[in-house]
Amino acid sequence: MGVSFVFYFILQLPWLIRPVTSLEAGDSGCSETCGTVSIPYPFGIKRGCYAYNNSWFRVTCNETADGPKPFITRINLELLGKFWLDNKVVTINNPVTYLNCGDKGDNSTISPSSVNLQGTPFFFSNQHNTFGSIGCGNLATVFRNNQIDPIASCVQHSCGDPSLGFGGCYALISEQLTSYTTSIAEVKNPAGRKRCASAFLFDSNQLPSWKISINTTHVPAILEWNPCDLEAALCFDVDKSVALPYKRDDCSRSCGNFDISYPFGIESGCYMNEWFRVTCKETTDGPKPYISSINLQLLKISFSDNSESTVVVNNSITYFSCLDKNGETNGVSVNLTDTHFSFSHSFNRFVSIGCGSLATFLRSPKDNYPARGCQQPYCDDSVTSNATCSIDIPTDLRSFAVNMKEINPSHSSRRSCGSAFVVDKRYLETINSDQNDTSNWTLTHVPTTLRWATLKRGICNCSSNNLSSINNEYCWKNLGQSYLCVCTNEDDNNFSTDICQDQPYTCTYYRYCYMLCLDAPGNKCSSSSSCPDGYQYSGVIFCFNKICFLYYIGCSTSLGTLFALLGTWHLYKVLDRRKKFKLKQKYFRRNGGLLLQQQLSRNEGNIEKLRLFGSKELEKATDHYNKNRVLGQGGQGTVYKGMLADGTIVAVKKSKLMEEKIIDKTKLEQFINEVMILSQINHRN
Repeated sequence: MGVSFVFYFILQLPWLIRPVTSLEAGDSGCSETCGTVSIPYPFGIKRGCYAYNNSWFRVTCNETADGPKPFITRINLELLGKFWLDNKVVTINNPVTYLNCGDKGDNSTISPSSVNLQGTPFFFSNQHNTFGSIGCGNLATVFRNNQIDPIASCVQHSCGDPSLGFGGCYALISEQLTSYTTSIAEVKNPAGRKRCASAFLFDSNQLPSWKISINTTHVPAILEWNPCDLEAALCFDVDKSVALPYKRDDCSRSCGNFDISYPFGIESGCYMNEWFRVTCKETTDGPKPYISSINLQLLKISFSDNSESTVVVNNSITYFSCLDKNGETNGVSVNLTDTHFSFSHSFNRFVSIGCGSLATFLRSPKDNYPARGCQQPYCDDSVTSNATCSIDIPTDLRSFAVNMKEINPSHSSRRSCGSAFVVDKRYLETINSDQNDTSNWTLTHVPTTLRWATLKRGICNCSSNNLSSINNEYCWKNLGQSYLCVCTNEDDNNFSTDICQDQPYTCTYYRYCYMLCLDAPGNKCSSSSSCPDGYQYSGVIFCFNKICFLYYIGCSTSLGTLFALLGTWHLYKVLDRRKKFKLKQKYFRRNGGLLLQQQLSRNEGNIEKLRLFGSKELEKATDHYNKNRVLGQGGQGTVYKGMLADGTIVAVKKSKLMEEKIIDKTKLEQFINEVMILSQINHRN
């Protein structure tokens, strides 16, 4: 039972340590059509032809009055095909919404769209679609479903204008939409006759060529889908803070002369989640990268600054006032609450430039007492040219308010404008040298460092097959929604682990690896024992892969069990030999062995020629006491003919005492005496 258990456990071990691999994508080589429409990947009709066999991308070929038409099964929208180079957009036949059209079954001036994509991975793209409306004399507006916040609106042409052309109006939409509500209102006479109108989202690329009238029931529109996990059984509209990226090899990695590193990115699928999306904006100084979620210009990205990952941004001056402003003036910083960013305590300082004032620093405008404060120097001609005070900032700071109050009045002509801000201390000297006279202050932005991740020691790895930086200085890999594994070819921080030394990973060019815990709200990055999903904390090796942990436990348990069984088997054999030895001693005494030894010790007769044989040797000589070897039988026992290993023929007498459970001592003595007498006779056998 024990042996079978060991081998069963060892056979099961590969299942424990088998790496978790994702399902392969559907066969992108499938060439499917429905009617005249070619089905573009990742969509497909047959199982295995749509991506990851995910039912959101399954297409049904339906028979219609105009012949077979493909429909996206789960949202029941007709698929028109693929007309854009973007791999993650598709064109569908979007139904229009009618307003105030009694003959079309709708008399309302406010109506929700007939398409609702909430709870699906799909949405109407604001990059490719335009809001349009057919009719005249109306203001057409598209709202979110709350009917309060307008997204876009346009004014239709006046009724009776012969140069209508498009026959309506259109406007750009500012955000992605899963559903929407439209309304119309007459421009000149709101209480007058209500005119029929239609509203829709429309593929802007086909705007010039598509003929649309009030009788048009469907228009082409572009759908995109969220960067959610296509391998999941279901694919829902995911929150922007937890979206997982597509693996794209065509990501733009620069904006102007600035290199953009993952988890930041420009195109959808090239950044880890929406907090790390970068917009490349055109400015008078050329294209500049901006972090879209907080609208701050990106100056630098670092993976390992001290014990954190940071970005340097161009942050506006928080507080600025001049002599003509009386009383106290408050300034509020950019609000990073509920984002993946916070002001770095390690690199930033609260700085105030000016003289004669007390600058105080509050975590919130509602706070009654400041968290920090510093007093500027007194105002006189010798100090106002470059007067500053500074102090460190609190940890985990995501917003703050500044208050400055004059405490040393001065009527000097050189009294400066007051300013206060948070700035990276590494740039302080540059700022001071640029602003050598605070009375002529012109600086509006300063470099500020934001923390976006905390470094953690852990065993992980990535290779050149994963995402790499432009100069191949490092590579990175997602370890879930809140962790990254970063590897370099240089040991550049105290959190790196050399995975080439005694670790269960294949050693690659990138040998020094560490983990990054994203500073998302709710993440316990400050806890030393927090680890990614699938990893286990150890006080010695910190975050360690559970699969590898199971590998070590499994091997150790198997080897330990095997050695224990071998030891048990060896002990059993030793005890068995000891038991047999004691049985031999017992039978030797019972069968007259001691009596024979006493007779031999007297040294009588032809004793020197006496030879003792073992029981096995006699069994072999008599062919296991074969009946065919019987020579005779007497009162004491049976005589067999035997042949020794050297060919000598002998007579072997087997005593009947061997068959008795209780041996008679008198008969035993007679048998031993017979042996002694025979040993003194020259018998022919």
